[in-house]
Amino acid sequence: MGHGHGHGHGAAGHAGGRYRSRLALTFVLVAGYLVVELVAGVWSGSLALLSDAGHMSADVVALGAALLATRIAARPDTTGRRTYGSYRAEVFASGLTVLIMLGVAAYVVVEAIGRIGAETEVRTGAMLVVGAVGLVVNVVSMLLLRAGAAESLNVKGAYFEVVADAAGSVGVIVAGVIVALTGEPLWDTGVAVAIGLFVAVRAVVLGREVLAVLGQEIPDGLQMDAVVADLTSIPGVEDVHDLHVWTLTSGMNVATAHLELAEDADSQDVLARAQRMLATEHRIEHATLQTETAPTPQCLEVTW
Repeated sequence: MGHGHGHGHGAAGHAGGRYRSRLALTFVLVAGYLVVELVAGVWSGSLALLSDAGHMSADVVALGAALLATRIAARPDTTGRRTYGSYRAEVFASGLTVLIMLGVAAYVVVEAIGRIGAETEVRTGAMLVVGAVGLVVNVVSMLLLRAGAAESLNVKGAYFEVVADAAGSVGVIVAGVIVALTGEPLWDTGVAVAIGLFVAVRAVVLGREVLAVLGQEIPDGLQMDAVVADLTSIPGVEDVHDLHVWTLTSGMNVATAHLELAEDADSQDVLARAQRMLATEHRIEHATLQTETAPTPQCLEVTW
């Protein structure tokens, strides 16, 4: 049996590790602003500020998970129980983020319904000031993470979070301006609901990605037929069976397969070619491959 131990496991972790200090600074900035926005939202009576604060709370969790993932990815398992390491901590953290985001969206909708027909006073000055500060914080965070987003999927996810935060800050500013000009607080509620729906949509999209990883679905964009065709095109390979490909965590794809070889095939050469092809053509950097000259009875009995 040949084991393809791709050494790309730490690639994303090391790339993210180079930007750990920037992730930490972004986390501090966003968490600090979250406290300010939450207090200002309660004081001003702005549902738009409160909904954006809820959105920010989910992003603080996501940023914290991204920061923690840069440490966990490079930490060896000392228990002997996690043969794949602790890479999926990122996936579980993302699942927690989904629950928080859905809770925020539900709160905003319920609060908006409760304000229908009620007399509500909104302090637009606080909305504009806090929204502007939030926009500055998010732009600074985007500049901090932009370079790392091109190298690490972990940092890229954090970068997209602050981009979404910037959009929320713009929404708060727009709501403040409209309410100040029209004197109608309903606009604040409308913008809040829009932010809440935006958060809910993002939660559903992220939740589907989390479930796809936990359900061990094939990586997005990968075609199994193409993988089989490329493996069987390797000299000496006559057939491929028992092929499984899944995602361990973001940007880390793994696979197992049985390669049926011709009698005169060089198994080591075939393994080397197969591992190199999977890594370069299909982004599968860790492949465990078994070579055989004929399927074993156990292979023929497998139905999954």
